[in-house]
Amino acid sequence: MEKKQNSFQKFMAIPGMASVVTAFVGVVVLMIIFTIMNPNFIGRANLMPLSRSICPYLLVGIGQGIVCITGNIDLSIGSVLGMSAMISATLICNGVNPILAVIIDIIACLAVGIVNGVLVGKFKLPPFIGTLGTMTICRGIAQIVNGNYNTGDIGTAPLAQGLRDLFYYGRIGVIYYGVIITLIIWFIFNYIMNYTRTGRHIYAIGSNVDAARLSGVDVFKTTTVAYLISAFCSCVAGLVTMAAAGMGSMQAGMSYEMYGVAAAVIGGISTLGGSGLLVGVIAGASVWAILQSGLTLANVPVAMRNIIIGIIVVACVLFDIMRRNGVKIKKNK
Repeated sequence: MEKKQNSFQKFMAIPGMASVVTAFVGVVVLMIIFTIMNPNFIGRANLMPLSRSICPYLLVGIGQGIVCITGNIDLSIGSVLGMSAMISATLICNGVNPILAVIIDIIACLAVGIVNGVLVGKFKLPPFIGTLGTMTICRGIAQIVNGNYNTGDIGTAPLAQGLRDLFYYGRIGVIYYGVIITLIIWFIFNYIMNYTRTGRHIYAIGSNVDAARLSGVDVFKTTTVAYLISAFCSCVAGLVTMAAAGMGSMQAGMSYEMYGVAAAVIGGISTLGGSGLLVGVIAGASVWAILQSGLTLANVPVAMRNIIIGIIVVACVLFDIMRRNGVKIKKNK
């Protein structure tokens, strides 16, 4: 019994694990509450679409979470998502091979990640200002790429339909391909964060950028890598959104800046940098999707849903700041 307790204590002593466990407990509690309110909530007809709806939240949460661990923020993720959806859909509607369209789309989105890295890591622009600028630029690109119009349907040609199936509609049994792709992306970046030098450097500059620099960490390169990951995740989220709608919408990705922050902070990633685990983002994204689904089934108005989510996000950030300040006070004593 004592060994089990020691093992549990060691497990909970892992930095950030307590927040992750709390987030997953929140997922279970929400599932129970919404099931009591409406038994159809745990029915297959709701759970399958729910699993698919988590994907874009998880993707932007991964990117935003990694950027937050560096001590920065990325306000451009929603606009990059919208730009991704519009570029890929516009190219396909104009006869470009869907595979080539996706490649061009990824390159365009990664370019935004490089720009963010240069602005924040090289020129020391405050991340709020730098990514606010690229957010506006990317939204403008999303608007002009098809002449200020949403695109038409991307069509049902084999490759176009295959793209839609790959990112949204296709499934193996009850598991959608989009869910599998999202989890693969999560596994790759979770491995990078936990088992590679790049991951250690990302945590290091978030903990203390000056100490990291003195230790030989290339702050500019590491910051750029974090923003590249964020741009890539937003790009894939844009492809998921485009595949779901079968078209490009200039409004795609609106408010996803908040969704990314919500998934990250609810999952226990600190907005102050240097701490947090990507496994928590799964719980954070799930909390968001469950709230959206559950409140919709409960006929709660959209405005009230936004208020509830906003309160939860602010509470999570406030709790993180209080916890970090408490730790500092304890150390000083």
